[in-house]
Amino acid sequence: MIEIARLDDLEPLARARVDTVTFDYIAGGADDERTMQENIDSYRQLHLVPRVLVDVSQRDTATTVLGTAISMPLLIAPMAFQGLVHPEAELATARAAAAAGTIMVASTMSNCSLEAIAEAAGPRWFQLYVYRDRAITRMLVERAVAAGYSALCVTVDTPLAGHRERDIRNRFTLPAHLKLANFAGTSRAIIPAVADDSGIAAYIAKQWDPSLTWKDIEWFASLSKLPIVVKGILSPLDARLAIQHGAAAIVVSNHGGRRLDTVPPAITQLPSIIAAVGDRCEVLLDGGIRRGTDLLKALALGAKAVLLGRPILWGLALDGQAGVEAVLQTIHTEFDHALALAGCPRVAAITGALVEQGWARS
Repeated sequence: MIEIARLDDLEPLARARVDTVTFDYIAGGADDERTMQENIDSYRQLHLVPRVLVDVSQRDTATTVLGTAISMPLLIAPMAFQGLVHPEAELATARAAAAAGTIMVASTMSNCSLEAIAEAAGPRWFQLYVYRDRAITRMLVERAVAAGYSALCVTVDTPLAGHRERDIRNRFTLPAHLKLANFAGTSRAIIPAVADDSGIAAYIAKQWDPSLTWKDIEWFASLSKLPIVVKGILSPLDARLAIQHGAAAIVVSNHGGRRLDTVPPAITQLPSIIAAVGDRCEVLLDGGIRRGTDLLKALALGAKAVLLGRPILWGLALDGQAGVEAVLQTIHTEFDHALALAGCPRVAAITGALVEQGWARS
């Protein structure tokens, strides 16, 4: 297993391991990549205000998300094309999540089928991109139910692909040996090569439905008894609408800075969204988590849990399942240590008083 001093060390190591096109696809963001960088930097503007003389000799990092018990308040974010960095692709990530006792959110755009991922995973959610042909969406939901997924995570911030200049420059597409396994045997299984654009951008423009509205969230909820998680919320108004249309949870997210550049960092939107929704749904967050202290800050501002993205792929690239396990163990250890030093023996002891919002003064 790889040794990790800090998660930020993984990216340059992975850069030396994978090809430039793959690295840029994973590491890149939209336009000038300001939001992508600010996702990380915004945590540095939050200060922890610890309590002292609290008995922290015994600590518990466990929590629940939508009724599922997990070892720590961190899930693996949905990420496409994991076969780009390791031959075992999403299966390695799923096994690592199961070993760590947490939820993997499997992407529609996986290189392994949702059924194969289900066999390898412990608790799992299925992330849904909505195709123009709604019969495809219905089929994916039915398969997810049959395979034992416990929630549907509908990504709502992608009517079109973000303007990712790295991918355009590289004419990104999938290597010939990789396919979208959930669409095996159909034309939708292939990301096209495009002469003057990113192949993934061309695929999204052709296949995904840009007419998606809030009424469709109600339709998704009607397809199964699985709870609906709406991913891609930045506005308190949209957070309220998500609840009104049947969401059991939302993910405050700017898609890792990969969609619309210069939108606010996700963590800065969290307090106003928590104020808007109260306890009417569970609120998760992704974007920029790199430390156990980042996780602690997100929870102090009201998040039920966070989703971790790019560091998982760097760990996968470096050492497969063992690499992902090392990433999860590193942030778990850091989070446990941060709990102790902040005077919080358990997740339920984390309150808003623990954080001072430095960005509010700037």
